[in-house]
Amino acid sequence: QVQLVESGGGLVQTGGSLRLSCAASGGTFSSYAVGWFRQAPGKEREFVAGLTWSGQMTYYPDSVKGRFTISRYNAKNTIYLQMNSLKPEDTAVYYCTVLLRVGPPPAVAFWGQGTQVTVSS
Repeated sequence: QVQLVESGGGLVQTGGSLRLSCAASGGTFSSYAVGWFRQAPGKEREFVAGLTWSGQMTYYPDSVKGRFTISRYNAKNTIYLQMNSLKPEDTAVYYCTVLLRVGPPPAVAFWGQGTQVTVSS
């Protein structure tokens, strides 16, 4: 069974930073694209970062561009999301994914369970 487990979420003040990690198991994903989504209460799910299998191409929407960085460490089957200059509007549950296609639009093969990020003012 493929499983993705996020960690690293928590409470941070405006302007602070967090790094989310996602441990993948049950398969080998080095040849697949990866990505992160987020969903805030009462809001639509939003795709916030994508990374191709080669690691050469990334995608970020304007809402996070310049502040978030997606990366991967294939030897550990781990996906990361570095988040800097955090804003209250970044508050959401963040989900890591293995992607069939970065997009647009992204196509998700597997979802993690999510980790809460809360940015206070």
